Amino acid sequence: MPARAALALVERLTGSGRLGLALFVACWSIAVLVPLSGLLFASFLTGRGVGFLFVPTTKAYAEIIGGFRLDVVLRTLRLAAIITLIDLLVAFPFAYWLAKGLKHQGVKFFTLVLLVIPFFLSAGARTIVWRSILGREGAVNLVLMTVGITDHPIDWLLFSEFAVVIGSVGPYFPSMVWPLYLSLSLIDDDLISASRDLGAGPWATLRYVTIPLALPGVAAGIIFTLVPLLGDNVVSTLLGGGRVLLIGESVNSLVGVLNYPGAAALSTVVLAVIIVLGWLFRAALRAMGGGDLFAGLRL
Repeated sequence: MPARAALALVERLTGSGRLGLALFVACWSIAVLVPLSGLLFASFLTGRGVGFLFVPTTKAYAEIIGGFRLDVVLRTLRLAAIITLIDLLVAFPFAYWLAKGLKHQGVKFFTLVLLVIPFFLSAGARTIVWRSILGREGAVNLVLMTVGITDHPIDWLLFSEFAVVIGSVGPYFPSMVWPLYLSLSLIDDDLISASRDLGAGPWATLRYVTIPLALPGVAAGIIFTLVPLLGDNVVSTLLGGGRVLLIGESVNSLVGVLNYPGAAALSTVVLAVIIVLGWLFRAALRAMGGGDLFAGLRL
């Protein structure tokens, strides 16, 4: 009886719209807003060993704007944009084939399972393999020298921006495919058939029907790919070889030398960049006629 009474009380409380919203806001504030506010606050303090001196300063931000860390931020944004674009261009036709072209349910299920497997693998384990492929004695150099394209190993294949891009495309491919697949699956086949019946060719149907209806998936795919890339430090560490310093690796380095205000400031800059990019992205898609991007995903 006490258990039933407690359950009834919880159902009565959560059944109230206002109380449910208040509980959600409270939990969200504790889990998200409080840590972010603490991060912003710490970025304006002076570090002292493993602690802080409560002396306000903008030194950490001055070091970002006037030092090499600005180059780190710009490099991270550039590489993240390149990787996201590559994943989008490859994932969209693949997701379309998976959602509309592949009819065999067994093969579709097996393909979806393969897309889930990378999430259960160690990021380091699936990245370190590229060293044996892109290294001086790796598979790529071996093939190039065997066919006579080059007579000596190519050094820039590994420990370069090229290696970081190649090593990042695969791990983040499922993050792009899944939202696209779900969004494309929600498009009614009758709409595509009607477009063809009205005389539209495949490209016209893709441009005026499929892509506008798939914009929620495009937006979600870009967000789920771009945002984690901004904080990734595994690929740049293993394949960059210290030559391609990105934000995630820089933050770890700052924490390692007990420069907590610098790490907090750099993390705050990343958060600000994400907010600005999200706003610009939303405005750009609205200008393209996207309207309410997530209206199609409402249940």
